[in-house]
Amino acid sequence: MTLALAACGDGKNAQPSATPAGVAKFTTIDFANVADYSAPTLPAYFDQTVKALDHSPASNAVNDRVATLGRVLFYDLRLSTNDKASCASCHRQALGFTDSMRFSNGISNAATTDFHAMRLGNLRYWQPGSTFWDRRAPSVEAQASIPLHSLVEMGWGGAAGGFDALTRKMGATTYYPDLFAWAFGSPIITEPRIQQALAQFVRAMVSSSSRWDTGYAQVFSPTAPDRALNLDLPNFTPQENRGRHLFMTGVGQGGAGCSSCHLPPTFALAANARSNGLDAGETRLFKAPSLRSVGLTGPYMHDGRFATLAEVVDFYDHGIQASAAIDNRLRQGRGPQRLNLSAADRAALVAFLMTLSDPVLTKDARFSDPFRR
Repeated sequence: MTLALAACGDGKNAQPSATPAGVAKFTTIDFANVADYSAPTLPAYFDQTVKALDHSPASNAVNDRVATLGRVLFYDLRLSTNDKASCASCHRQALGFTDSMRFSNGISNAATTDFHAMRLGNLRYWQPGSTFWDRRAPSVEAQASIPLHSLVEMGWGGAAGGFDALTRKMGATTYYPDLFAWAFGSPIITEPRIQQALAQFVRAMVSSSSRWDTGYAQVFSPTAPDRALNLDLPNFTPQENRGRHLFMTGVGQGGAGCSSCHLPPTFALAANARSNGLDAGETRLFKAPSLRSVGLTGPYMHDGRFATLAEVVDFYDHGIQASAAIDNRLRQGRGPQRLNLSAADRAALVAFLMTLSDPVLTKDARFSDPFRR
């Protein structure tokens, strides 16, 4: 799937060019002022420890022009058969790139997806790189076009004609040939190029501007014990710091052990995590999205069974079920873990989770709708 990108330069230092009329008519994309996706400014604690978790392939390193094309693809309703659905229909920026519906509609209100839409912030830090709740796609690139093939989501499967029909539709627009030529050096529209652009755009969604970040930046030290994750944060309430302590501290040390699976500072899932014991006898290995902006909206879990974070915390406190797939960190003796936290401590955990909301990513123009509606 590797494509040569030399024709478009590095996306940052290439000579400015005028935006073609067809692109300017339908979008706000400015060829002479390319958004920065490839070199974002991140906090000091997003250092080599975090970079080691990044699954971005060398064959698809972020290029500003290609990621900009990905932004257009992500929001374009014309990529569905009836011009009614886009990636952003299920992954809404204001909600942390998830959906407030338990299951999402695609091209028709008569059908819904099988799983709840996952949040996308910090997706790049899930080390195995696989995607979907059940990990069935091996990479973000492989995942990117699966909704396009789906009869429920974007509709191009079966009698709709598949990717050949989609690329013909895209080629007939006044903007995609120019955008692909600008990003890749030629106007040819292919599934691998669509996959690359969407994957780059989604991987660029790095969340690092929550209230937790503001506080942690004040105490972080790379040489401190546990990188200072065990310290109270000066901008937190006592309840939020209690929740922070429970989240960051192991079960054997008086905490809830959440951070052993949901790794700060990205709060993405640990690479070796297994399933969380939602159902007795479960054999599937699920993955979870980063907990960044988890408080912006429910529902939660792969099937959206929990409406609130309080229900989620209650589940981890006393509702985990035994199964062959359960993660060892959620076991207690021969059975599932029972934390038996007080009501006050469970409320404190919810309060802490709310501090992970990122008001910057949810409004960042680089990840907003580029179309003139």
